Amino acid sequence: MANRTDPAARSVHGTNPQNLVEKILRSKIYQNTYWKEQCFGLTAETLVDKAMELDHFGGTFGGNRKSTPFMCLTLKMLQIQPEKEIVVEFIKNEDYKYVRILGAFYLRLVGKATDVYQYLEPLYNDYRKLRRMNSDGGFCLCHVDEFIDELLISDYSCDIALPRVPKRYTLEASAVLEPRRSALEDDFEDEEEKEDEEDPVEALEILELEKERRRSPQRERDRDRDRRDGYRDRDRGRDRDRDRDRDRDRDRDRERDRLRERDRDRDYYRERGDYYREKDRERDRDYHRRDRDRERDRHRDRHRSRSRSRERERDRSMSPGTDRKRRHRSTSPSSRRRRTDDGGLEEGEHRIDRDEEEKKKKKKSKKEPVVAGGIDLGDPEIIAANKLRAELGLMPLR
Repeated sequence: MANRTDPAARSVHGTNPQNLVEKILRSKIYQNTYWKEQCFGLTAETLVDKAMELDHFGGTFGGNRKSTPFMCLTLKMLQIQPEKEIVVEFIKNEDYKYVRILGAFYLRLVGKATDVYQYLEPLYNDYRKLRRMNSDGGFCLCHVDEFIDELLISDYSCDIALPRVPKRYTLEASAVLEPRRSALEDDFEDEEEKEDEEDPVEALEILELEKERRRSPQRERDRDRDRRDGYRDRDRGRDRDRDRDRDRDRDRDRERDRLRERDRDRDYYRERGDYYREKDRERDRDYHRRDRDRERDRHRDRHRSRSRSRERERDRSMSPGTDRKRRHRSTSPSSRRRRTDDGGLEEGEHRIDRDEEEKKKKKKSKKEPVVAGGIDLGDPEIIAANKLRAELGLMPLR
């Protein structure tokens, strides 16, 4: 099938070369129209023509994550696995920048660590511009050296996880890779050569100055040295005096500010003293007033609880035959008063006793119906008949 790896291809990093691209991305590439139409039947020779037609690079883009032609050609190279010499020629091609970065990307996927550093680091000197497609389908500006730096440093590029390579200093420490030689070293060497050519002239000038100094008498040199030492001592003394005066002025200013602040605070509290004193008095009065109110409430509650307990004891001491109405009235609010100190009853209790006495008197005063000769004299009809007989002058019924 068209999507199979070349049977003659060797395994890379212990796996099928096409497995270096994730399965989801491979499926996207297989479904791409560019892969089906332009990459079918390509060989290492004909792939160069397709690479020369590239005008941008990138991974996938859009909502359905469509793959770019750059990724399609990368997967095609993994499928056919071109020779290393062809890949190196891709990288050394200076006319077509997208052919160069295609070869560099392929070498980063399948190459050894030494080959990666050896063939990709010289591309740091390529500053040409590139068009990179973003994930939203737009383009951004990039450079060849930036893309090469991403391949050497980053672990992920163009939606593909790059194989891990050791750090450069590790390979240098193990003597597998030589130290990197910068392209600017040639310029530095040229500058050093120019300085070497100018050195004889400068050396002659220095010798002339030395001779003039040797010709000057020793006494003159001593005088100059003493003069310099005197200037230096005088400057030191001036500096010490200046520092002393500065410290004294600073201490004086601090003391003046402290005294001024103290006086200002004292005046403020003197003016506001009466106000705060009156506030303290009001606060004390309110505090004592609240104490008196709380004490009065406690005394009232204690008095009420004592009255209730006495009433409960009195109710329990009453006889079982006592009328409920009396018991209810005895516990009414009007009769809830304390007994007097001399042992007398309260006003409500006197009224209850009087009511009971009146009821007894009414019961006693109520006559039983008089029955004479089988006639109930208390009958209303009998009473009315007796009134009528009295008016007629007759004797009442007996």
